[in-house]
Amino acid sequence: MLGDIGGTNARFAVLPAPGEAVQLLPRTLTSQTPDPVGAIRIALEGYRGPAPRSAIIAVATRVDAPAIRLTNAHWVIDAAAIGTALNLERVTLVNDYTPVAASVTVLDEAKGDLAPLGSFPPAGSGARVVLGPGTGLGAGALVPVEDRFAILATEAGHMEFGPTTEEETALWPHLERVGGRVTAEVVLSGPGLFRIAKALAAHRCVECSFTLPNDVLAAARAGDALAKDALDIFARWLGRFAGDLALTFESSGGVFIAGGIAPRMIDFLQAGGFREDFDRKAPHDAWARKVPVYAIINLEPALQGLAAIVTHPQRFVFQSQGWQAA
Repeated sequence: MLGDIGGTNARFAVLPAPGEAVQLLPRTLTSQTPDPVGAIRIALEGYRGPAPRSAIIAVATRVDAPAIRLTNAHWVIDAAAIGTALNLERVTLVNDYTPVAASVTVLDEAKGDLAPLGSFPPAGSGARVVLGPGTGLGAGALVPVEDRFAILATEAGHMEFGPTTEEETALWPHLERVGGRVTAEVVLSGPGLFRIAKALAAHRCVECSFTLPNDVLAAARAGDALAKDALDIFARWLGRFAGDLALTFESSGGVFIAGGIAPRMIDFLQAGGFREDFDRKAPHDAWARKVPVYAIINLEPALQGLAAIVTHPQRFVFQSQGWQAA
């Protein structure tokens, strides 16, 4: 069984055997059940194949123990509890961006999995970076080491984020802080898009009629000026942060934008602002312009990445925690 548990959605699938097609199961919400065991049982209700013997589950938080609490939801993901309840032989937990990083080895632009952001030469053989705004902001890297890939899960979304222009400096006092900080996740996430819109309205002394992040996207599609400006800022800041991670990991192999928001705003990301801020990396702007950047539009990259890891375990090296039956 494959699992991808985020702050809002829990996605599951079954891989019958290495190399076979992933069988997707119905998606559940983390608010729907008190724990992941209940969500897994709901997802398996319509499944008629052989019962899974093991599970590998990607979790949206730091994975440093066999039982961990989600960063942006109330669930505790307990490998032993899941294994015991579902009669599994073993349960492996990984950071949610571990399989997203693995997925870029199997996703294909020609098959409609990826949308290019800007113009660039073919990718080099260096590291690749993945990041994605959703309920939170995940990030990781895929680093080639001889004939294998080392997957580095990170908490880069919790790095401090600051203004770089006078206009942004004027906007900053109006931005909501989380834990007393403005991190990348505070502004580059679903809640972050809403915070940008509210801050922009406060700065302009106009009413903010939005109550949810989806309201901002819908209003921008309808031509609302405030919403369109908020999305433009979001796209530029996402480009800036993605470019910073590209520099951090020397990612000549490309940068890949995942998460629940990017596929819904491809046109805004391709409009120019995203790439302009990505490339503005003096004294390394010439290098940055050569880095390929794609939005991942495959609907389930984490599940595809988990399948790649299970199918080719010798190909990847990554950190994990888990439980095994006695």
